[in-house]
Amino acid sequence: MINGERIVVSGIGVVGPHGDRPDAVFGELMHGKSAIALWGRDDVAPVAVARSAFTPERWFTKLQLPGVDRVSQMAVAAGEMARADACCWLDSVEPERVGVFVGSGMGGATALDDGYETFRRHGRVPPLTVVASMANAPAAHMAMRIGARGPVYTYSVACASAAVAIAEASEAIAAGRVDLAIAGGVESLIVPGVIRAWQALQTMATPDADDPASSCRPFDETRSGFVLGDGAAMLVLESQQRAYRRGARAYAELSGYGVSCDASHMTKPDREGQVRALQQALQRSALVPAQVGYCNAHGTATRVGDVVECDALRHVWGPDIARLRVSSTKSMHGHLLGAAGALEAAITVLALHRSQVPPTASCDHPDPQCGVRVVRGQGEDAPSLEAAISNSFAFGGTNVVLAFRRAH
Repeated sequence: MINGERIVVSGIGVVGPHGDRPDAVFGELMHGKSAIALWGRDDVAPVAVARSAFTPERWFTKLQLPGVDRVSQMAVAAGEMARADACCWLDSVEPERVGVFVGSGMGGATALDDGYETFRRHGRVPPLTVVASMANAPAAHMAMRIGARGPVYTYSVACASAAVAIAEASEAIAAGRVDLAIAGGVESLIVPGVIRAWQALQTMATPDADDPASSCRPFDETRSGFVLGDGAAMLVLESQQRAYRRGARAYAELSGYGVSCDASHMTKPDREGQVRALQQALQRSALVPAQVGYCNAHGTATRVGDVVECDALRHVWGPDIARLRVSSTKSMHGHLLGAAGALEAAITVLALHRSQVPPTASCDHPDPQCGVRVVRGQGEDAPSLEAAISNSFAFGGTNVVLAFRRAH
């Protein structure tokens, strides 16, 4: 419950490495199927990535596409699918009461990369580069597509961008500023310039030469870093009262969230900051650790990050840590950066809705330093699952934890 209001997820839209049908995506994850593969070009050595097989023709005509970056295309598609899933059309709500809340870490990276390359080769830049690459373009295109005239916001908080967007959308509904929100995140950054930048930071996984699909190994002793993914995920949020009044399905309740900042280092995670976010999420949700049966972890498969996150979970859960199932689905869909919190929130919501918990793939040798109950290999049935959390811990030190309850 957020500020006395029950907020529910009534629609889900996904464009991801496993496809665009939420139930099918969840089924693939439950079977531990990785979408990670090698990607490269003549000017870029092969790297392991999880790229969405997205084509825009279903959503845009050829005349509409100029100046619309891939990141905006995927955002519109995910938003439209979420709205259709919620059976929510603007004849049931005033356009001024509809909000769009989108997280994106890098915006139109494809347009920028193409612009730089065109300038290098031909001494000019495509005329719509600015319009295509600006960070708020995905949210603006979504608003224009559905006619949303309420608040249309973009949040850029690195890996926590989408989780912040979802939290802020819930606050807007609880405060009565909007009746309906489409909230989530989008990222499309598998382009040469961005790949090289991440390689320079030395946080990306070393591709597994024998099995590229297993290159990302969260919580495993042999982990070497994360794998970039791209895609979009959007949730339709509304009050429980409104959803039930219009006969909508409620996948789960967004019961609370926690937000904190480490204020200590740009890239190194801090246990105390994560602990504060976890504690806030529990407190605002009126939950105790024993009630939370699943954590979709941030779990990037970095040497330091996985241990710090598990240490924070153990600190907050205490003697109840053995009851908490933990998995990092990034092992299969990669790290969507600004969109990660939305895709993982959608997976967490589906876990509650289906009473099933997805696994961490490729964790064959669990690191004893992590010391949590990692779900490995295949997913597990969880008939008594009543509450779950999704963690997003970002560069820059922002920590966000979204807490969900089963809808009743």
